[in-house]
Amino acid sequence: MPYCEVDRYQAGDKWEGVRLFYRRYGRGATKVLLVIGLAGTHDSWGPQIRGLTGSMEPADGGDVPEPAARTDEEAAAPATATAPEEEDVGEGIEVCCFDNRGVGRSTIPPHKSYYSTAIMARDALALMDHLGWKKAHVFGHSMGAMISCKLAAMAPHRLSSLALLNVTGGGMECFPKVDAQMLSLAFRFLRARTPEQRALVDLETHYTKEYLDEEVESCTRRAILYKEYVKGISSSGMQSNCGFEGQINACWTHKVTTKELDTIRAAGFLVSVIHGRHDIIAQVCHARRLAQRLLPVARMVDLHGAHLVSHERPQEVNNALMDLIKATKSATAPHEWSSQPENTSETGALISARPVTLAIRTGEAGNAAVAAYNLLAKLQLSFLYVIGLIVMAFEHMRNIVRVTKPVRVAAIESS
Repeated sequence: MPYCEVDRYQAGDKWEGVRLFYRRYGRGATKVLLVIGLAGTHDSWGPQIRGLTGSMEPADGGDVPEPAARTDEEAAAPATATAPEEEDVGEGIEVCCFDNRGVGRSTIPPHKSYYSTAIMARDALALMDHLGWKKAHVFGHSMGAMISCKLAAMAPHRLSSLALLNVTGGGMECFPKVDAQMLSLAFRFLRARTPEQRALVDLETHYTKEYLDEEVESCTRRAILYKEYVKGISSSGMQSNCGFEGQINACWTHKVTTKELDTIRAAGFLVSVIHGRHDIIAQVCHARRLAQRLLPVARMVDLHGAHLVSHERPQEVNNALMDLIKATKSATAPHEWSSQPENTSETGALISARPVTLAIRTGEAGNAAVAAYNLLAKLQLSFLYVIGLIVMAFEHMRNIVRVTKPVRVAAIESS
């Protein structure tokens, strides 16, 4: 199987290597690195792999023997020292996707201190070196988009473009919108003890009700996805506690500074912020704010979908990604990229360079409304902080008594 050693960590008296499992699809001079989110594995990118390359057949020839363990001297050598030369193989697209540390077939370091978006961005950069990729279009989803932001700020000269799907700024922005639906889902999530119970909650969390209720042949899409979800977890197993906690820690501690945003803006590559407007995990307002802060190089693409909009609306997402690649090849100017007028397409996509803002009339009544709105915002933030502390305390207690183990969201192919 294809592995790349990207880091090392201390386990007792020994140093262990951190290896990433990866897959390559398609061939071409255009390189695309796909960075998946929390608890996801490389195969969660199925709709985008098929859309970008036209095939789901791995270009690395499937399973190959694992590499022999390297000596300390070999492990200390830079990854670029033995990287293969990049080949010009035409106008096609080559895609690489991988399992982040802590999940799937990649190494699972034992402590959360070995997990952060900056650390995982260095993992992705080391993988690019291993592949011999000088530059790549970097597309990330959810936590993977946070990692991609860090990578873009860390090594902007290595990016051809940047696409951020269902992204937030980390920390408090990781908390979902608090309403009756979310409280119900949280209650059911905490009570779930089996993959079957978790499947019902996860589907409602990651897809819109409209999508799940669609009739497909003789049953609903919900029933089909439920079977695929449970089958996926049964075959791949549940994510380990330490891997899940480590990735949660990466999301919680993630922050993109003003200096990093300035670096991304000044790098010259184009950015696409793609989001499902009904996402209850990563609220769309955070993505709009990030797109605004990245002007003039960023474009906001607002789609009808939820957190897994890449599965729910694969064609629209793939079109947005291809638009980004084509705009990069044609050297589209940033102001041309971000100044496209607002329009709603037949597929429900809203493309805008500016986030939607709340318009309030000025005057005495307007000032009162603004004050009330600001107060509610502060109260909600305080409430979210308290809820966050409760959730974190509950998670620690649950780990102590070993009531259950968290599971990853399985890769679900859109029908």
